Amino acid sequence: MQSKTLIRLMMSLGLGLGLAVTALAQSAFPSKPIRVIVPYAAGGVVDVQTRALTIGMATELGQSIIVEAKPGANANIAAEMVARAPADGHTILITAPFYINNPLLESNLRWAPSDFAPVGRFSLSPSYFVVPMSSPAKTVTEYVELAKKAKPALQYADGGQGSTQSMANEMFRHVAGIALEPVLYKGAPPYITDLINGMMSMAITPTTVAVPQIKAGKLRALANINSRRSADLPDVPTIAEAGFPEVTALSWYGMHVPAGTPPEVIRRLEAAMRAAMSTNDVKERLANAGGEEAFLGQADFVGFIKADTMRWEKVAKAIKK
Repeated sequence: MQSKTLIRLMMSLGLGLGLAVTALAQSAFPSKPIRVIVPYAAGGVVDVQTRALTIGMATELGQSIIVEAKPGANANIAAEMVARAPADGHTILITAPFYINNPLLESNLRWAPSDFAPVGRFSLSPSYFVVPMSSPAKTVTEYVELAKKAKPALQYADGGQGSTQSMANEMFRHVAGIALEPVLYKGAPPYITDLINGMMSMAITPTTVAVPQIKAGKLRALANINSRRSADLPDVPTIAEAGFPEVTALSWYGMHVPAGTPPEVIRRLEAAMRAAMSTNDVKERLANAGGEEAFLGQADFVGFIKADTMRWEKVAKAIKK
């Protein structure tokens, strides 16, 4: 009887000590500068929006945040790097639609979504369905009619497999029931000149690339493929308003940490993100970088990713055929 009591006492002391050590470690977070890894080039839209957010988060956390650009291999280099990092909250991956689309389209990835835990979403960036000014199409429906009559098939610019814009192109072809020929480019900037000159019939283009050309009168925006109109171009209808709601697609940006990161640490990061996103300074910085404040906490972010994954699975299957 005494031995059982002694065992219970030792177990209780051990559990209490373990909880105390865990609480101490978590209360000390962050204990050193946090690294935020951006899977795209420095100075690009994702990098600039990330820096806008982390300035506010650093203030909330009382620790410096270092933003590092690690582009390459369709964002897979950065994803693999963070997946192998210590699960202590001091290394964060900036995620975007590649987090959903790459596993659907690529079979030899050295990372998986299960390697990560979500923190939250912070931004949406609209994209625009644009045509050259020389195009007779003034609406998306008129473009569809042109495409149905065209022989050979009209060509469109595609800035890279797996991107929001590329997946939306595939959905548009399917929903509209038209034959279009994709011409692949390494991102949106390389195809803009060809599009302006009428060598490409259309492109679904990120806001930072599209808006300057639209405002300069070099491209015509037929629709915004986001779910809501943009404050930048409020007169441009959404793709749903244009008659093709299925093509609605979101370029989103969020934060993930390595799987196994303590829940308390994730909650601390989430709270810092929430607080930063509530400030006018961060909102203005995001807007200047082509983003729209769209905070989702961890639980809602999980639901968002699940719904988006289910939606794009069908498109991925069509691409692989």
